[in-house]
Amino acid sequence: MRRLALSALATAVITTGAQAQIFEAEGMRLRAESLTEGLEHPWAVDFLPDGAAILTERPGRMRIFADGALSGPVEGVPQVAAFGQGGLLDVIAARDFEETGTIFFSYAEPGAGGAGTAIARATLVREDGSARLEDVQRLFTLEPKTSRSQHFGSRIVHAPDGTLFFTIGERGDRSRAQDASDPAGSVLRINPDGSIPRDNPFVGREDAAPEIWSIGHRNPQGAAFDSVTDSLWIVEHGARGGDEVNQPEAGKNYGWPVISYGRHYSGGRIGRGTEAPGYEQPKYYWDPSIAPSGMAVYQGSMFPEWAGDFLVGALSFELVSRLDRDGTGEIIGEERLFKGAFGRIREVAAAPDGSVWLLTDEDNGQIIRISRAE
Repeated sequence: MRRLALSALATAVITTGAQAQIFEAEGMRLRAESLTEGLEHPWAVDFLPDGAAILTERPGRMRIFADGALSGPVEGVPQVAAFGQGGLLDVIAARDFEETGTIFFSYAEPGAGGAGTAIARATLVREDGSARLEDVQRLFTLEPKTSRSQHFGSRIVHAPDGTLFFTIGERGDRSRAQDASDPAGSVLRINPDGSIPRDNPFVGREDAAPEIWSIGHRNPQGAAFDSVTDSLWIVEHGARGGDEVNQPEAGKNYGWPVISYGRHYSGGRIGRGTEAPGYEQPKYYWDPSIAPSGMAVYQGSMFPEWAGDFLVGALSFELVSRLDRDGTGEIIGEERLFKGAFGRIREVAAAPDGSVWLLTDEDNGQIIRISRAE
């Protein structure tokens, strides 16, 4: 576990117009421009093979951004429970999207008792300037549902073997994160059709949910598969301090709420302290909390200096945290970018052209494109 000294903050030095700013970062200058605004709490974005992007807004809308224009809402999105931290959450295109049009998405699904995080797949059909979802299939839904408004998670990640990882928070009930029979507070793994991979760590156990990959997570809102270490990484919200970066391994327990580097919002100690036998340590943590959300592993050509680094959006600190990594994948430093420049950063995504896109979690949310300034 590492908690390292910060690099200097990147600060704006030039305003080049209403839509663009120049920022100084370590060894380079960055150009930030707003591609669109008017989004209501956008949550996730992914890129389609034809150059368009698909994105979600938490109240329940899915949209397409193509050729500089934002579409109307995609039809056919299932009903979502849009309250508190819940709503329409992550979206990713399937690996075979070009042939099938398949997407996967997560959302807060209403049901008996309240709401729970669900994962679905659908076919995205675009024609005549409009878009719709067809053949929507729910692959997973969290039970029991609850009326609590927090800690839905949720990110979805493709694994190289074709399976899907996804994250779910403990829904504001700490005990659920330590119950292996309850998928809340866990990283989960399923096949693209919703079936359970036979090599999941709890398959065959009567006292555990077979979808579970790892337990003891509070509220993971960022996840990415890393080719450097050939593994999944996640970022998750702590309480008062103790936001974590974890590298979840099959069957392991990541401690919440038995151990934590944070404290309760009252100031009280959490669990047994920062470590205990049988519980994994984070690879990195933030104290005070930055409220991390979306994350990306950067592998683009525009910023070769960032190759393999994690880019993590922060909500309360309103910045992007670049976690510098060495050739083995170990986190060796942090640079904080754009602090306070755009508001709450919900999502960070590396675009096919090497630029970085940010989604701002605001009533008037934006897509901000980060490119290299000449």
